Amino acid sequence: MQPELKERIERLLKSGPQAVHLIGVCGSGMSGLARLLLAQGHRLSGSDLVPAQDATTYIPPGVRYCEGHAASNLDGVALVVFSSAIAAENPERRAASERAILCVRRAECLVVLAEAKSAYIVAGSHGKTTTSSMLTHVLRQADQNPSHYIGAQVPLLGANASWTDGKPFVVEADESDGTLALFSPQATVILNIEEEHLDYYHNIEEIVQVFATLCERTSGPIIYCADDKNAMLLCSHCAQAVGYGLSELAVYRALDVRLENFSSRFTVLRHGQLLGEVSLGVPGAQNVCNALGVIALATELGIAWNQIVSALAEFRGAARRFEVKYRSPDYMVVDDYAHHPTEIKATLAAAKNSGWKRVLALFQPHRYSRTKALLGEFAGAFHDATEVFITEIYAASEAALAGVTGESVAESVRAAGHARVRYEPTLGRLRTAVNQALEPGDLVITLGAGDIHRVAQHLAQGLIWYAELKNLLKPGSVLKRDEPLYKHTTMRIGGPAQLWFEPQDEEDLCWGLRFAHDRAIPVTFIGRGSNLLVRDGGILGLCVHLGQPYFSRIEVEGEYVTVGAGARLKQIVAEGRKHDLGGFEFMEGIPGNLGGALRMNAGAMQGWTMEVVESVRSIDLLGHVHEVKKADLEIHYRNVPHFQTHIAVSARLKGKPSSKEEINEKLKAYSNKRWTSQPAAPSAGCIFKNPGPLPAGKLIDEMGLKNLSVGPARVSEVHGNFIVNDGGATAEDVLQLIALIQGRAREAREIDLHTEVIVLGEEN
Repeated sequence: MQPELKERIERLLKSGPQAVHLIGVCGSGMSGLARLLLAQGHRLSGSDLVPAQDATTYIPPGVRYCEGHAASNLDGVALVVFSSAIAAENPERRAASERAILCVRRAECLVVLAEAKSAYIVAGSHGKTTTSSMLTHVLRQADQNPSHYIGAQVPLLGANASWTDGKPFVVEADESDGTLALFSPQATVILNIEEEHLDYYHNIEEIVQVFATLCERTSGPIIYCADDKNAMLLCSHCAQAVGYGLSELAVYRALDVRLENFSSRFTVLRHGQLLGEVSLGVPGAQNVCNALGVIALATELGIAWNQIVSALAEFRGAARRFEVKYRSPDYMVVDDYAHHPTEIKATLAAAKNSGWKRVLALFQPHRYSRTKALLGEFAGAFHDATEVFITEIYAASEAALAGVTGESVAESVRAAGHARVRYEPTLGRLRTAVNQALEPGDLVITLGAGDIHRVAQHLAQGLIWYAELKNLLKPGSVLKRDEPLYKHTTMRIGGPAQLWFEPQDEEDLCWGLRFAHDRAIPVTFIGRGSNLLVRDGGILGLCVHLGQPYFSRIEVEGEYVTVGAGARLKQIVAEGRKHDLGGFEFMEGIPGNLGGALRMNAGAMQGWTMEVVESVRSIDLLGHVHEVKKADLEIHYRNVPHFQTHIAVSARLKGKPSSKEEINEKLKAYSNKRWTSQPAAPSAGCIFKNPGPLPAGKLIDEMGLKNLSVGPARVSEVHGNFIVNDGGATAEDVLQLIALIQGRAREAREIDLHTEVIVLGEEN
């Protein structure tokens, strides 16, 4: 950094509260800088692409958030700060240049803040976040009142950054863009030096040179890992350098290392003299090494041994560093930021030593450039995993490189001798595949610097909800995790339900609905799935199906029939016929149950469900029971709004006295019409609402679209308003076919076709 630039930043930040704008404020590094600047009284604004309603998850209170990047966000701003990931053509960077607003990199601003303190830099290719967090906690426990700046949320520390009155300032310094060489710290910890960030550097020599410059600018002790070849070659000749590790050359040496179930114990020697034993509550040999680096610096700074040991025993890690998301006797879900082969090896070694029957590793490669450069090393990084699931590369704003894909990583791991490797291109498919593979005794660990943590969160959430709700229910209630919904739709299509719930009775249904409400779990009611298309990513939350016998009861009293919502419509027709009660014959051709028919006001053969209803018994999402007369219900074509927020549990229907012969005659006529006008192949019934007097099926027929297909999804040759599944069709196939038909109708006839089929769920 040029001296004049540094001087301008210092002068600005020291001249009273300033209006500072941070580009990319939702990033972990930039949000940490925001905390530091807010603590000094500056007025902050920030922009990012994260939706405004989600931004509060990432940024501290007090930052005025701007969704999206625009020149107008800089009005009244004195300083603009950006990270190296923000391109020069960003509209805010351009506007700052045009308006002559001081515009600096994040690290340049951080360097100026660090020089006001005694900065302790933690640097290296991996392990920085955990080591920085450990060091900060040790200094806190030793009453040093340190400030800190760390690249992740650390529950033990309260936040990823803080600015205090104390002199020490622990900084996790990023080497990815060369700005590491800008710092002039009081002390430095170098964990390791490896080939990383080859989108910026040309080779390992350039990376080593940046660390060398940092060492030259360090005024006090340089603590380095003597087990790392490059760190050893760089630092061993420095007068103020102190090595640590397992090596006999290390000044601070760990002996008798015992890796236990998610913890470790080891003995520390200094210059061959015993210091004592250390217990860690975080797993893995890599964390023994990280802790040893902290012990070395803290001891060199004069902190008492008992304070160091006590603080390390309390340490529980940073977010996404072997972060336990769920643990029970049967399953464990862990999330880890590891994205370099060395990190992956260390993390999986810790997982393997944890005592679980199997380790399922879920890996999301990070950046095309890194994946290309390290493909060979990735191949051998997964040997300690029982099964490996690899998804597509997280681009992190990089352009794709030909031939560099998540599948190429999977192929390389497979070629290196791992027998159980799967490639799933999306997180949705990855989530489904892992749930299908999950067995009691499994530890699932997500690995990567992108958004794969969402899969760990989903798995953990489902397991937590399942265990808690299961304990509330009677033995006769059915509760399943990730139940495939293609089993429960007439079209035989659909991803999994996160939780599938079939209550034994009305009481358990109320328990389930209250449970979901209290935890803000979305609830979806599913009948026989006859007018339903479930997307390939499945349905999140609780799917309720009244499939148990309690909800299928049918009781006839004169002209009235009380029917459980789970009863099939064909059963209602048959029971009415048995008691010489007609008026229900139209239901024979509707392939669903009463609950779904009520919600949709389903109809066939000029008959409608709500025409025969007298009253409905339903339960709302709070678990309260309601008895509602038909006269009090709002009823529309294919829609009864009451059932968007209530689930029907039974209804009282009114029939018409009829002889069995009359009923049989109608059923025969309806059956003949149905079998000659509707396809036998799996379908969801009519796809489109009729656009006015022209039936949708006739319109599609006139446009010559019968047998039009996308994959195994095909417009029926029997009825144009039916899309059938010829075997193996996906929801995406059906949706593409629907869009194709809608486009043709718009172009050829200027008619907008609207779907009658209900489409639910997540994209895969």
